[in-house]
Formats: sequence, C-alpha cells, structure tokens
Amino acid sequence: MEYKTHLNRKMQARHIQMISLGGVIGTGLFLSSGYTIHEAGPIGTIIAYLIGALLVFSVMLCLGELSVAMPYTGAFHVYAKRYLEPATGFLVAITFLYQY
Repeated sequence: MEYKTHLNRKMQARHIQMISLGGVIGTGLFLSSGYTIHEAGPIGTIIAYLIGALLVFSVMLCLGELSVAMPYTGAFHVYAKRYLEPATGFLVAITFLYQY
C-alpha cells in the first residue's frame, strides 16, 4: 500500500468561511438560545434577536458606505482616525488588539 507524503490544498476561501460561520452560529445561537428562551420566553427571545439583528444590519450598512467612500486598507480604526480624531483611532485599534 502506497501512502501520500504530502497534502494538496484543495479548500478554497469560501469553504473555510462556511466552516467558521457554522461554528459561530452553532455554538452561539444554539447554546445560548435555550437560556434566553428560559429567561425571556419565546416571544421575548424573538424580539431580542430581531433588535440585535437590526443593530448589526445598521452597523454593516454604515461600514459598507464608509468602505465605498474611503477605500483604504484597515478596519474600524481607520474610519475613527479619519472622521473623529487620531486618538480615537488609536483606542479602537488597541481595543481590537486586546479583543484577539
């Protein structure tokens, strides 16, 4: 029996993104929704998730508009530095650094 000595990279970026998205949705949504349903009830949970989805959607719309208006490399800190002040951009960058 002949064994391979090297591996071929056949996964594309979309495969890795879907694996990570499935992991995030699986752990975050399914593990915490039981507690949320217990505390807020079914209707309260649906309302809370809709409010959260509306907030995330509005932030993503704003980021999309900013990235079209200012197509620079970077994350939130670039926009904070440009439109607020450099100190705010620095604090946002440090916050992202400590988040990871």
